[in-house]
Amino acid sequence: LGKLLIKCSTIFLISFSSQICAIAHVTAKTMPHEDAECRKGSPNIRDPATRELSVVVPSYNEEDRLPLMMDEALDYLEKRQKRDPSFTYEVIVVNDGSKDQTAKVAKEYCKKYGSDKVRVISLEKNRGKGGAVRTGVFSSRGKKILMADADGATKFADIEKVEEGLKNLQPWPKGMAISCGSRAHLEKDSIAKRSYFRTLLMYGFHFLVWFLCVKEIRDTQCGFKLLTREAALQTFSNLHIERWAFDVELLYIAQRLKIPIAEVAVNWTEIEGSKLVPFWSWLQMGRDLLFIRLRYMTGAWKLEAKKCN
Repeated sequence: LGKLLIKCSTIFLISFSSQICAIAHVTAKTMPHEDAECRKGSPNIRDPATRELSVVVPSYNEEDRLPLMMDEALDYLEKRQKRDPSFTYEVIVVNDGSKDQTAKVAKEYCKKYGSDKVRVISLEKNRGKGGAVRTGVFSSRGKKILMADADGATKFADIEKVEEGLKNLQPWPKGMAISCGSRAHLEKDSIAKRSYFRTLLMYGFHFLVWFLCVKEIRDTQCGFKLLTREAALQTFSNLHIERWAFDVELLYIAQRLKIPIAEVAVNWTEIEGSKLVPFWSWLQMGRDLLFIRLRYMTGAWKLEAKKCN
């Protein structure tokens, strides 16, 4: 009887695993064609860089939090440019189908600093943070491209720490490298302020990230990431996930392409107004993590090398 139960259990597990793999393969969506992300006549990630730095800010209903972040970022960037006139930059605010005045707030910075330094791209429908970042990256002109959250939780001056992390990875293979801001050093303090349930969810998510996708980066979800232009082209051109788990797929792709990755501690403060709903968002991310692994494993998603113009 014991042998029969073991045999039945084994058959069930194999059958269940096969069904999950089949579902992951069949339901895999093709990624948006990258050329469709770039409007005619607008900058394109495939073109040669004309700025030192592009800052991509995904924004969904951020009319209240965006000004604080933009004031801090532009104050830093302007002062840096005055110290070093050869330093050129652009800030790209991607309005991700917001229902509030996010676009209007962002356009005020275009008027103040000029459309060459601040640009606003508005998406008709909400695509998710990953989709918004992807759109901004494809329209970037910088040699380096920084992802920065609209809430200003990370101090913008910490870009210098992240830049140093990128520099320490040299020589960059094929011009590719990624430096990630990290809050892992703050984990003990954050646990003390969280409920047991949220702490359990956090550890569960970290385990799934480690087990299924990314083993070498402790904090995959910090929105402060710096990429060389070539690394941005290769990773975002292969990106499929458009919601919260896109960071994990981005780093998974980078590891598969053997792009060196640095993890650098940054200052971080929790800002009220997060769009992340702890249980449901993490449930969605958990599902996405499983499908990331299965879809690449079954060949539903494949990595393709992209060429610059």
